Amino acid sequence: MRSAGTLAVVGATGQVGGVMRQILKERQVPFDHIRFFASPRSAGVVIEFSGRLVAVEDVETADLRGVDYAIFSIGATASKVHAPRFVEAGAVVIDNSSAYRMDPEVPLVVPEVNPREVHNRPHGIIANPNCTTMIAMPPLAIIDRLFGLERVIASTYQAASGAGREGVAELDAELQRPNLAALTFDGGAVDFMSPAKFPAVLAGNVIPLAGDLHDGDTSEEEKFVNESRKILGLADLRCHATCVRVPVFTGHSIAIVAECRDTPQVAELVDALKQEPGCQIVELPTPLASAGVDPVLIGRIRPDHSSTNGIAFFVAGDNLRKGAALNAIQILELLLQ
Repeated sequence: MRSAGTLAVVGATGQVGGVMRQILKERQVPFDHIRFFASPRSAGVVIEFSGRLVAVEDVETADLRGVDYAIFSIGATASKVHAPRFVEAGAVVIDNSSAYRMDPEVPLVVPEVNPREVHNRPHGIIANPNCTTMIAMPPLAIIDRLFGLERVIASTYQAASGAGREGVAELDAELQRPNLAALTFDGGAVDFMSPAKFPAVLAGNVIPLAGDLHDGDTSEEEKFVNESRKILGLADLRCHATCVRVPVFTGHSIAIVAECRDTPQVAELVDALKQEPGCQIVELPTPLASAGVDPVLIGRIRPDHSSTNGIAFFVAGDNLRKGAALNAIQILELLLQ
């Protein structure tokens, strides 16, 4: 693997940015120089990285010349402003936000699924999928290759960290309430809580509303449908998602029913999944087990007898790691091959 030259992590002080920094060290991604960027609020912070001290630069005012590759995790609005600036300065941008995912001239890449797309980047930008979509893609791609994927029904169980540090803090604060268990067990009201990040109290609860409502579906549900079609190269894939927030800190899970052109064989699918480094077959895939783990965890694989040529399974994955930071770094590794 050749060196990345000067590598930038944009959003280095954020939740996903911290995971990116950790994975860069773990995987020993080669580079000559590294630069960290963040908002003006975090500019000047000094971060220790692999034995060196790196000062965080203000992304709004810094001189971007010399950056060869930039990994972004700063949100869609900021990415739309700053990604073109990095490209203009000569960098290839890997963007973790929703800003460019559905742009037909920006590849949306999962290295286990469509790695060749990294070379088709007319605007110098490669998009990283939504964390929930990402977790479903490796097994669905294998199902499509083996049996011909025609329809997907997904019910997601999304962790609080998918809503950022504020979501984690809100769930943690709710769980700290000493009388929460007694109130919920006895059927009492929990109106002493005033959720701000989520539309209802998350502790001891599930919320069947993740994202913003758009004509009945939420933005998270639309992302799952649209991004799945683009990544898999199946523009006409029939797909439906219901996205639910659950009181878990890290790790998204999805119950999936896939309908296929050919009759799926469970044993054949299991054998294929075992050969895919991005997938791990386990007896009981849970978000807790997936936290800090690179592959997505897949289990409960069984025929769906309610549909023709259907197969059901459950998948869990670390939404901050494979769902965001790791996938971006794997894209960078593809570019360096």
